[in-house]
Amino acid sequence: MTTVDIRRSVGESLTRLEGPEKVAGLARYSGEIPLEELAYGWIVPATIARGRVVEVDTETALAQPGVLAVLHHGNSPQLIDGGDATLLFMQSDRVHHRGEVVALVVATTPEVAREAAETLTVTYEVDPHDAGFTEHHPGLYTPDHVNPNFPSESDKGDVDAALAEASTVVDEVYRTAAQHNNPMEPHAATAVWDGGNLTVYDSTQGAFLASVMLANLLGVPRDAVRIRSEHVGGGFGAKGTIRAHSVLAALGAQVANRPVRVVLTRAQMYHLTGYRTPTVQRVRAGVDREGRLVAMHHVAYSQTSTVLEFTEQTAMMTRTMYDATSLRTGHQVVKLDVPTPRWMRAPGEAPGSFALESAIDELAHAAGLDPIDLRERNEPKVEPATGIPFSSRSLIACFHEGARRFGWAGRDPRPGVRRDGRWLLGTGTASATYPARTAPSRASATADFDGRFTVRVTAADIGTGARTVLTQIAADALGVSLSDVRVLIGDSDFGPAMLAGGSMGTASWSWAVGEACRSLADRLAAGEEIPPEGLTADADTSELVGRRPEYSRHAFGAHFVEVAVDVRTGEIRVPRMTGVFAAGRIVNPLTARSQMIGGMTMGISAALHEESIVDLASGDFLNHDLANYHFAANADIGAIEVAFVDEVDEELNPLGIKGIGEISIVGVAAAVANAVWHATGIRLRSTPMRPDHILAALP
Repeated sequence: MTTVDIRRSVGESLTRLEGPEKVAGLARYSGEIPLEELAYGWIVPATIARGRVVEVDTETALAQPGVLAVLHHGNSPQLIDGGDATLLFMQSDRVHHRGEVVALVVATTPEVAREAAETLTVTYEVDPHDAGFTEHHPGLYTPDHVNPNFPSESDKGDVDAALAEASTVVDEVYRTAAQHNNPMEPHAATAVWDGGNLTVYDSTQGAFLASVMLANLLGVPRDAVRIRSEHVGGGFGAKGTIRAHSVLAALGAQVANRPVRVVLTRAQMYHLTGYRTPTVQRVRAGVDREGRLVAMHHVAYSQTSTVLEFTEQTAMMTRTMYDATSLRTGHQVVKLDVPTPRWMRAPGEAPGSFALESAIDELAHAAGLDPIDLRERNEPKVEPATGIPFSSRSLIACFHEGARRFGWAGRDPRPGVRRDGRWLLGTGTASATYPARTAPSRASATADFDGRFTVRVTAADIGTGARTVLTQIAADALGVSLSDVRVLIGDSDFGPAMLAGGSMGTASWSWAVGEACRSLADRLAAGEEIPPEGLTADADTSELVGRRPEYSRHAFGAHFVEVAVDVRTGEIRVPRMTGVFAAGRIVNPLTARSQMIGGMTMGISAALHEESIVDLASGDFLNHDLANYHFAANADIGAIEVAFVDEVDEELNPLGIKGIGEISIVGVAAAVANAVWHATGIRLRSTPMRPDHILAALP
């Protein structure tokens, strides 16, 4: 382990501490835990989109050597409804969407389990279904709230009157496709019962929350369920809470009376782990002769399921960004016979920014203004929708630094004037933002008898470097070198802690870790001796988080993109991109840069490639594998530059840390679309932006 000067640990660029273990293949993921008498569960998915199961014929499957059990709605252990109906697997004969779990085969090997599952005969009574989402669907309604618990609508001033008097108005409709998370590691869980106690090795972004949810479902005490997730191979929101693999592994192990492992196939992940809903968004915006926003209206349409209402907070970003005199936002949602949408990196802000930041670009060019100039003229002093002050806001600083690095000055604003052979060239920009929140968490720090220190916190490292940055923070708080600190994570027995989601993980865990380590350091400095079992200090930030004054807390950023568009094929390439972000104190610039590159790459992928296609006749996702669901690969990504604007915001937490996992995807698709317009004069208002869209619009 690298030893770093203790006064400079936070702020140093360090490689991930667990990197060598992962490269050597020694890191154990939840689908790799070695256990004796391990059995395997294989899911049988529904082959209809709506109806009910009439009969499950298990005779042939049970007759196969090695098959231990076949669970279905007629014999499955009962689960308790805790408010998330998507987790009540095999509790009734109803089928709500294609791919829903109708049975689980448990066998001694995964091969036997799969073969038996494929021979299982399930008879259905089929009902008519509806999987078709449009903004004109008669079932659209205004939900009570949007994710996670924001008002569905906001209204300030008289938007219609202001638009009627505006000097320049944009009124356009933008569309984003459904997308799936596709983490590298599939969802996997290995469940072990020991009497009335359950241990689950789970690929989850939040071990403590998973233990609470699973205990509630099973009707057992919370402390009877232990979730362990030391290593997680990506998540992007799809592993934010327990999913089918966790629940089914626990049920299978209960029935088979032995450890059971359930690993979702890639196709099953498309039906059972959530996805980003498709959206249709209308944006109306107007400025006066000085380029001041007099009105902004953003309404978003999306889909949810008949099982559980989930409404993406697509228009929330518009409530924060620009100082419009009149401002209205709203959401409409329709229940369809489809799986329930859930979180995908920067839920709400990612699709919402495509519409908002495209519209701002259109408005700037219609008003004869540089897109950055328009944003500067409408930079708010307080949050536009609420009037609440910002704890910090460095958006314009990001644009200035990004413009300098990217070479924005002197840009000819006319579209279609730059060319390199058959390639039309253009540049575009867009804003980025994401809420900067913290949640109560607990941590403990122990001075071990051997002179080292052990920190325990139920954090999750899903490839972000969380384990490393928490070690840096602990080392500084204790006043020791990194090599003297061991941070243990991913174990629900360590107590409540925020999950790795909502860009809240490190901002929340670091507060608790810092408090525990400083408390321990104070006790040691006061002369308290270390007993053989170690000296431990605990910290719980619940009261500290609750006492913070009210601010609008956000991270901000600016994206700059250059595109090249092939006039013969319609292909769009992104040869270079610059992102500049104000995200509070950067604990580890190396891992932070990696996070930003990942998000920016994901944004390019959403802009140009990703689309989950639903077959209306079957209600199924047609491209539910990595062969047909295309996302950006190395060949699709050019040079990416990442920079940070210095920013310390102690209104968020003592270290001034803001989340960085999600802001980097926000605005990317709009920046690409704005650059495509600058290159070609063609305004693409839907994602993914495909070659046929370009060819259809070219002269």
